[in-house]
Amino acid sequence: MTKFSDLALDPRVLQAIAEAGYETPTPIQEQAIPEALKGRDVLGIAQTGTGKTASFTLPMITLLGQGRARARMPRSLVLAPTRELAAQVAENFDVYAKHTKLTKALLIGGVSFGEQDKLIDRGVDVLIATPGRLLDHFERGKLLLTGVQIMVVDEADRMLDMGFIPDIERIFQLTPFSRQTMFYSATMAPEIERITSTFLTNPAKIEVARQNSTSATIEQQLVQFTPSRKDRSFTEKRALLRALIRGEGEGCTNAIIFCNRKMDVDVVAKSLKSHGFNAAPIHGDLEQSVRTKTLDGFRDGSLHLLVASDVAARGLDIPAVSHVFNFDVPTHPEDYVHRIGRTGRAGRLGKAYTLAVPSDDKYISQIESLVKQAIPRGVVPEGVDLASEGSDRPQGERGSKSGRDSGRDRGRSSSRDRRDDSRPRREDKEPMAVEAVAVAEVVEAPRPVREERVREDRPREERQADRNTSDRREERPRSEDRRDRSRDERPRDDRPREDRPRDDRRYGRDDRRDTPVVGMGDHVPDFILRSFKLPETKVEEIEDDSVLNSAEA
Repeated sequence: MTKFSDLALDPRVLQAIAEAGYETPTPIQEQAIPEALKGRDVLGIAQTGTGKTASFTLPMITLLGQGRARARMPRSLVLAPTRELAAQVAENFDVYAKHTKLTKALLIGGVSFGEQDKLIDRGVDVLIATPGRLLDHFERGKLLLTGVQIMVVDEADRMLDMGFIPDIERIFQLTPFSRQTMFYSATMAPEIERITSTFLTNPAKIEVARQNSTSATIEQQLVQFTPSRKDRSFTEKRALLRALIRGEGEGCTNAIIFCNRKMDVDVVAKSLKSHGFNAAPIHGDLEQSVRTKTLDGFRDGSLHLLVASDVAARGLDIPAVSHVFNFDVPTHPEDYVHRIGRTGRAGRLGKAYTLAVPSDDKYISQIESLVKQAIPRGVVPEGVDLASEGSDRPQGERGSKSGRDSGRDRGRSSSRDRRDDSRPRREDKEPMAVEAVAVAEVVEAPRPVREERVREDRPREERQADRNTSDRREERPRSEDRRDRSRDERPRDDRPREDRPRDDRRYGRDDRRDTPVVGMGDHVPDFILRSFKLPETKVEEIEDDSVLNSAEA
C-alpha cells in the first residue's frame, strides 16, 4: 500500500501531513502527485470528496520550496469558483505549509481591496482567488501575472456553470506560456475539453472514478408525492422535509438542505426555525461575513441544518455531514452528483434524500441517465398527512389563526353578513322598516346650537320681556309653527273636493282661462301702421334714372 512517504514530497510537507493525521493517499492523490512533481500538466477527473485539493496543494508546496516571491508578482495561482471554496483551499495551504516560509494571499469578494493590496505588495508565493476579484486587481494595476510558474483551476465544471469560462481564458492569456497547469473537474463537458486542449500541453489525464458516478458509501432515496393542490406544493414539500428529518432521529447529526433558488433558501430556513429546528441559510446574496460565520458554525457543530444553494455544493470539505436533502430536484444532472457528494466522504456512510413532485420527472430521468443507475424510491413516513401538516406554524398554534389571518377572516365574514342582511327575507321586512324609521327619527332630531352671547345696552326689563316672548314662541317646534301659520293664512273652502276649482299652478301650468285672448284683428302693432312714403324729389330722381337706363338699353 502506497504511503505519503513514498511520493517524494518535501520532508516539511510530510511532517505536516503526519500531524494532520493522514498516512495513506487517496487514489487521485496517489496518481496526480508524482506527475505534478515531474512538472507535467495534469488533468484530473474525479468525483467530489476524493481529495482533489490535497492532490495539487502538496506538490505545489514542494515545488515552490526553492525561490523567492517578488512584489505584485505571485509565483503560483489557484482559481476557485466560489469564495467558500477559495477559503477552503487557503485553509489547506495553511495546514500543509505551516513548517515552510511560503506566503499566501486570498483574493475574494466581500473583503476590502486595501488589505489585499498590502499582501500583494509584499509578494506572495501562492495566490488563491476567484476570477472576478483577480481581474479587478489586475485592471487596477495592482497585480502582474507574468511570474506565475504553477496555475491550478479547481472545479472547472462549476466555473462553466457560473459563466467564468471567458474570464478563465483571459487569465490564461495573461500568464506565461511556460507555466505548469493543473486542471481539476468532476465532469468533462465539451466546453471544458476545448479549454484543456487549448491551454494544456500533453497533460497526464487521471480519472480515478467513473465520470458522473456517485459514491457507493451514500444511501440514496427518491421520495415522490403528489400535492393535494398545485398551489400547496411548496408548503406540503416543507412538511415532508420536516417529517423526513424527524424520522431520522438522532442519526441525523447534521445535514445540508439544497434548494434551487436563493429566495427558497430563505423561506425553507425560516420555516425550519419556526418549527424548532436549528437551521440557517447560506447563498450568494448574503454578506461574506455572514456566510463565513454560518459555515463555521456548521463545521463546529453549533449549527445543525444548513439550508444552501449550489454555492455549497462544490468542494466544501465538511467530512462529517450525515445527511443531504435535495429539497428541489436539480435542473442540471451534474449538480445531483455534487450535492449528494457532501455526505459519505472519507469512507463514512451517508444518506441522501431527494424530494420530488410529478413535474420533476424529466429531471429525474436525466439524473438516472447520467449516473447510469436508478435512484431507489422511498415513501412518505407513515402517519404523516401532508395536507394537514402543511403549515409553517407550530403544532400548538394551528388551531388559532394569526392576528392577520383572523382579521382578514373577520373582514370577510362581516362583509358577507352585510351582504346577506342587505337582502331581507320575507318574514323580516316589517322589523327592518320599523328600525329604519327609528333611525330616521334619530337623524332628524335637532342638534343643540351653541348661541353666541352678545352684549346689549338695553335695560334689563326690556331684555327679560324679549326673552319671555322668545321662550313662548319656541315652545312648539318650528315646523309645526310654520305648518299652523300656513293653514291659518289660506282661505277655508267647505265645498266638496269634486266641486272645488282646479288649481293648475300645482301641475306646472297656468292657463288663465278668464283672460280673453287678443288676436291680430283686435290689436295691431304700431310699427305696422307707420308710413314709409318717400319725398316727391326722390321719386322724380328715381323715375329719371329708370328712363335713362331703358333708353340706353
